[in-house]
This record gives sequence, C-alpha cells and structure tokens, in this order.
Amino acid sequence: MNGTRKTVHASVKDEQLIEKRRAEMIKAAVTLFKEKGYHRTTTREIAKEAGFSIGTLYEYIRTKEDILYLVCDSIYDQVKDRLQRMDLEEGTLESLKLGIAYYFNVMNDLQDEVLVMYQEAKSLSKDALPYVLKKEMDMVSMFEKLIRRCVENKELQMSSRAIHMLAQNIFVQGQMWGFRRWTLQKTFTLDEYIDLQTDLLFSGMNGYKAE
Repeated sequence: MNGTRKTVHASVKDEQLIEKRRAEMIKAAVTLFKEKGYHRTTTREIAKEAGFSIGTLYEYIRTKEDILYLVCDSIYDQVKDRLQRMDLEEGTLESLKLGIAYYFNVMNDLQDEVLVMYQEAKSLSKDALPYVLKKEMDMVSMFEKLIRRCVENKELQMSSRAIHMLAQNIFVQGQMWGFRRWTLQKTFTLDEYIDLQTDLLFSGMNGYKAE
C-alpha cells in the first residue's frame, strides 16, 4: 500500500497562515459534510462557513478533493497524536484495559470527525486513498503492540494472527460508538458502553490468558 503523502498546493507562502486557514477550512468542512455529505457540499459553502471568500479559499487549495483529503489527514493526525499518549510498553491486562478505555474516549471526543471521515473517505482519488488507509493501519498497529507486550509479558498466549484480529476488533468497537450513537446513547452512557465492550472483548480473550 502506497503511503506517500499528497502535496496540497497553496499560492500563499506563509506556512503559519496556511495552517491557520486550513484548520478553519477543515472545521467548516466537517460541519457541512456531516449535514449534507461531501458531494452535495460546494466549495463556496465551505468558504462561507469558514468565514472567508471563495477566492481566499482557493489560495490554500486547488480542488474540492483537496479539502476532503485535508479533513481525513487532520482527523487521523488528531487520533494518532492522542493514542500515542497510551502506555504501550507495560504489557499487562490492566494497561490493555486502560488503553481500550482511553481510545474509546478519544472516539467519543472526535465522533463527528470520525463519522465524516468514514462516510466520505471513499470519495478520495486512488492516489490519495492509500495514504489515508495506511494511517489507519498505523493506529491499529498501536493496539497490536499493546497486545503483543502482554504476550511477551506472558499475560496472554496469542498467535500473530490472533493479535492482529483482536487489535482490529478493538479499533472497530471504538468507532462503533460514533457510527451507532443514534441508538446506543438511548441505552448506554459512554462509561457503560466502555465497560460492557471491554467485558465482551476480555471474555473473548479468556481462552488466551496464560495460566
């Protein structure tokens, strides 16, 4: 999978201004993509929501897809930056449990962004999509590392394939809070959701616990 970052060209040379304007653009785009979807949102609407003119917007991007790419890239960066604060080295079941709770809380904080990304990332070009997907796999690999440390510490007995599957399961269960919140939040608080999902995940691990 090609992990090359796409260059989004700007006519402005001030890097700080580019970062500031693109952050405003990303925030506006997330709001509109959530409400209307990527294809029904215009660049003019994004510019208006961000508080500047369409001419100004095109000083920082060249195409509408550039905005979607920046949205996906930014969201993954936010999630990855926060996941890097987890303790990936301790190698205990308790640290794995804490890591799961931490990740689920991150997904709750960024649920609008994550929902938009998964609804709209399919609209990225074949050149841009592999880079975005690779960033997701980099985050899954953080959970693989966390689980592998438990295996190395003899708290679990798992093959590499089982480690990979468990990491994928954790990743998806965290995202589900955003995908299914319209119904889940009628039944569970976030803490209740985290506790029950963690119990279910750990129940599935019982046969892998070291004696």
